[in-house]
Amino acid sequence: MINMNKRWFEPLVIALFATVILIPYCLASNAADEAVAVKTAWSANLARPGDSILLAIVADISKGFHINADERQIKSFEDFKPIATKVSVIEAPDAITIEAPRYPQAVPFKAQYAAGDLMSYEGQIIIYLPIKLEETAAPGSLDLKLRFQYQACTDTYCLFPKRITLTETLAVVKIGTNVSEINQELFSAYGAAATVPSSAGVDFDLFGWTFSIDTSSGLGLVLLLLTAVFGGMLLNFTPCVLPLIPIKIISLSHVAQNRKQCFMLGLAMFLGVLVFWLALGVMIALVSGFSATNQLFQYPAFTIIVGIIIGIMATGMFGFFSMRLPNFIYMINPEQDTLHGSFGLGILAAILSTPCTAPFMGAAAAWAATRPPSTTLATFAAIGIGMALPYLVLSASPALVEKMPKTGPASVLIKEVMGFFMLAAAAYFIGVGLAAIMSSPPNPPNKLYWWPVMLFSFASGAWLTYRTLQIATGKKIRAFFTALGIIVIAFSAWGAVRLTDQGPIDWVYYTEKRFEAATNERKVIVMVFTAEWCLNCKVIEQGVLNSPRIVALFERDDIVPMKVDITGNNSAGKAKLRKVGNLTIPLLVIFSPNGKQVFKNDFYTVGQIQNAVTEALQIRP
Repeated sequence: MINMNKRWFEPLVIALFATVILIPYCLASNAADEAVAVKTAWSANLARPGDSILLAIVADISKGFHINADERQIKSFEDFKPIATKVSVIEAPDAITIEAPRYPQAVPFKAQYAAGDLMSYEGQIIIYLPIKLEETAAPGSLDLKLRFQYQACTDTYCLFPKRITLTETLAVVKIGTNVSEINQELFSAYGAAATVPSSAGVDFDLFGWTFSIDTSSGLGLVLLLLTAVFGGMLLNFTPCVLPLIPIKIISLSHVAQNRKQCFMLGLAMFLGVLVFWLALGVMIALVSGFSATNQLFQYPAFTIIVGIIIGIMATGMFGFFSMRLPNFIYMINPEQDTLHGSFGLGILAAILSTPCTAPFMGAAAAWAATRPPSTTLATFAAIGIGMALPYLVLSASPALVEKMPKTGPASVLIKEVMGFFMLAAAAYFIGVGLAAIMSSPPNPPNKLYWWPVMLFSFASGAWLTYRTLQIATGKKIRAFFTALGIIVIAFSAWGAVRLTDQGPIDWVYYTEKRFEAATNERKVIVMVFTAEWCLNCKVIEQGVLNSPRIVALFERDDIVPMKVDITGNNSAGKAKLRKVGNLTIPLLVIFSPNGKQVFKNDFYTVGQIQNAVTEALQIRP
């Protein structure tokens, strides 16, 4: 009898224990179901290849309950760690690109179990999921599976977190088929307050120096715009724009004696820069499918045309404009001190700036692209004002440029050296365009175009050295410019070799399958976004990623260095860039072994990468 009691006692205890645990859980789960009702709705009845469409996740929250805010707006306390509301994609076809969810603005909520106000949602909330169909999408049905996570609470208690699986089917029809908008009452708020992606804060990180600006207040928005102005100003010091600055200085120096004419030329260039950035803001805010500041350079034809224009300008630096050229060429001839010429040069400088991302500018632009059109335009105008401001200051202060040689051998030499550099820039853009046309993503594009680029650069250094020895009279000036020419020669030879080799890192080039395979193997993924037209990417890769410490780190078996090159028609790579929440490159993103994004930065250091990888390795799936 005693043996029978022992035989049944342990199972009985286990059953009772399981009952004690499961009954409250089931009751709480049922309560969570009753507290929140979730449904989905499309913004259109059908979709065509190339269309953009919205999916709404609608949560009706019962009176007396709230659900916690999303990850970016949520607040945690020592005595209470709320579970964030989150929409995540479980399964999606390759024919669509899904952007980050647009969460509504959370509101403060006072609860007895938390030390301060929680951020939460009440009543009915709508989370928007922007979806873009690829041009190659075939007619038929596309199935989408989502997960909606939330935790329902009152002011005195919280229920168990809930995860709901949502399935939706999108009907894809042929191009030319009529499509109708539906459920308009659910999507009327999209484009206004409901376009908040995840928080009102904007995070900035420059080589480890981090700060955040809360834009929910008027003061925060002003600070954000001032930061965008500063970022735009720094664009002038990127490799994309630097070659044009001496051209404008030369142009202003010729009219430095006439303060009014000097100022008007500077103002014209200021307006040219500003108009382009405003136009870019309009396209990002209103044009479907245009979502990145550097998107123009993702079209090879545009890149090649820019290279041809720069090449023609370079011939002007050598005085080859005696032959008659098409009228539009004269609009950008820097030797013609006209208002339309300066205006055109301003537009060209702004165009050339878009492949580069200056510190602070990338985060501001990415934030602005998710805001209402008025905020987007204000932010892009601030970037344009910041970039154009130095030219206005130079033109308003002729004394800063009037010492530039205006005539004689020295003036001619400056123009000739800059002409060689512009020919190098022309070869670069034409070469990048041709490399993009011939590329086959995900494989990297051909880099042989760097040889003619560095050949022109080599010629500029050689010509500077040769002519300096001929015309310079002062010993210090002769020594300085001769040394400068030799440095340019050495750099050109080094660049031709270094920029055409494969580098010390064995990169895995991104595809979704390769990313999933690395995640399934529980490896840390260091993902670098780059392109041949991104000079900042080249600088950071040579200075940071190719450093011995990073090369040694990436040789570990549990780390996968993965590169996303968006030079050519790499639709998957561009979709991944949007998925991680960015519009600009360079960019480095680190994923933990469970596939979670744990680090993202556009300007980073060796130490930051090492620390982020070390932390990611400690995260267990």
